[in-house]
Amino acid sequence: MKLYSLSVLYKGDPKVVLLKAAYDVSSFSFFQRSSVQEFMTFTSQLIVERSAKGSRASVKEQEYLCHVYVRNDSLAGVVIADSEYPSRVAFTLLEKVLDEFSKQVDRIDWPVGSPATIQYTALDGHLSRYQNPREADPMSKVQAELDETKIILHNTMESLLERGEKLDDLVSKSEVLGTQSKAFYKTARKQNSCCAIM
Repeated sequence: MKLYSLSVLYKGDPKVVLLKAAYDVSSFSFFQRSSVQEFMTFTSQLIVERSAKGSRASVKEQEYLCHVYVRNDSLAGVVIADSEYPSRVAFTLLEKVLDEFSKQVDRIDWPVGSPATIQYTALDGHLSRYQNPREADPMSKVQAELDETKIILHNTMESLLERGEKLDDLVSKSEVLGTQSKAFYKTARKQNSCCAIM
């Protein structure tokens, strides 16, 4: 799971304006990085241009997913990630970034702004923090812990069942136990089986 780009844009009437962006192109070769970054900027602007105000969408391009959120006030955000990155976490990040941006940057600067003139420095921090969605998003972290607990519980139940089957074999093979002891064990086993968790 990887985030490649996080952009804040303004959806103007004639064109879409890039206000601020952060990129992580370290996984590309050194000579491709500037081209990849330009392509991500172009793609982000194109997606915002073709998205309606007040909408959220995910657009698949080869093995990448572009998540876009255009607010009703024309402020927009785009996350470009690989296809494994959870959509819910991407949209949570976009909502958080756009809320922060709208509080820190004056609304009158949006239509005429550019990455050089807009004073908002939190994008790089958000991009690096959200690289691991489990750590950045509490819901993802809880879901991962639940999945791990479920696996452990499942393994524990399997080992208990195996142990119970082996105990059954030992009881039936035992010559030392009397007939009444074997009958008592079988009755107790039947009584306990109604309470087993599936």
